[in-house]
Amino acid sequence: MSGSSAPVQNASRSIRDPDVIRERAGQLYQRLNPCRLCPRVCKVDRPAGKTGYCKLDARLKIFSTNLHYGEEPPISGISGSGTVFFSGCNLQCVYCQNFAFSHGDNGEIISPSELADRMLILQKRGAININWVTPTPQVAPAVEALAIARERGLTIPLVYNSSGYELLEILQLLEGIVDVYLPDAKYADSNQAGKYSDAPDYPAINRAALQEMFRQVGPLETNADDQAIRGLLIRHLVLPDDIAGSKETLRFIAEQISTDIPVSVMRQYFPAHHAHEWPEMSRGITWEEYHDVLHYFDTLGFTSAYIQQWDDD
Repeated sequence: MSGSSAPVQNASRSIRDPDVIRERAGQLYQRLNPCRLCPRVCKVDRPAGKTGYCKLDARLKIFSTNLHYGEEPPISGISGSGTVFFSGCNLQCVYCQNFAFSHGDNGEIISPSELADRMLILQKRGAININWVTPTPQVAPAVEALAIARERGLTIPLVYNSSGYELLEILQLLEGIVDVYLPDAKYADSNQAGKYSDAPDYPAINRAALQEMFRQVGPLETNADDQAIRGLLIRHLVLPDDIAGSKETLRFIAEQISTDIPVSVMRQYFPAHHAHEWPEMSRGITWEEYHDVLHYFDTLGFTSAYIQQWDDD
C-alpha cells in the first residue's frame, strides 16, 4: 500500500501553553545526563561540562539569528523566516556547507531567556516563523527558550529544520510544539551514510523519524498567503554519482509515507569542507544527474515539489 492511500493520523494539536512547553523542556533536560538527545546516545554528563559527539555541553550556543529569504517559498515567504542557527551538529558530513559553526567552535553562549528575546525580535521584524536550524543537540534549552517566548508573546509557527537524524522519543516530546518539520532525507544506503556523514544507521533512523514527523503534523498546510503553518516538507540533496541514493529515498517517501508530502529536490551540492579529500565528491552534480532524479520523481505521483532551476555555472 502506498503512503498516499493511508489515512493521515494527526494526533497532535499545536501547543501554545508555556507551562506545557516548559514541562516538555524539563523532560528533555533530564536526557542531558547521561546524554540521550540524539541517536549517538553519547551518555556524557553535559550539565557537568562534558561534551558529546556534537562538541557541546549543556549550555545554549547560537551562531546567529536573522531573517532568511533563501528557504522554500512557504518557509521564507516574502518577509523572511526567523532563522536561528544553532552551533554544533550530530553528523559529520564531509561536504557540510555550514561547517564553520556546525563542525567548528564558532558561536555565542546565551541563556534561554536571551534566545527568547531574539525570537521575539525576529517576530517584530516580520518573520513568518521561527526556524530552528540543526537544533537537535540543544533541543532542551531551545524548548525552554520557546516556553519563555510564548509567555512573552511569540505567536508565529515553529519550524524544526534538521538533518533528519532524530530519536523517536525526542520527536514524541516535541509533538504539538513543532508546527512544521523541515528534515533532510540524506541517504538510502548505510555504507554511504557511514562514509560521508559518520552515521551508518542514518537510513533506518531517518526513515523512522520521517514517519513520526508525518504522523504528528501530516502534509504541509499553508495559509491564504501561501505561508507554511503546519506539516512536513522533506529536503533531499542530490549528490554526485548517486551517492545519496535519490531514487530509493524518493520511492520510500512515496510508498511508505505519502505522495502528498512536498519534497524539495535540491541541486545545490558543491564540494565544501573536506569534500575535496574524496575524488567522487570533488565536483558538483551534472544536469543529467539532476534531470534523471527529477524524471523519476515525476513517475512517483507526488502532488507537489520544489525544484531548483538549472543555471550554467
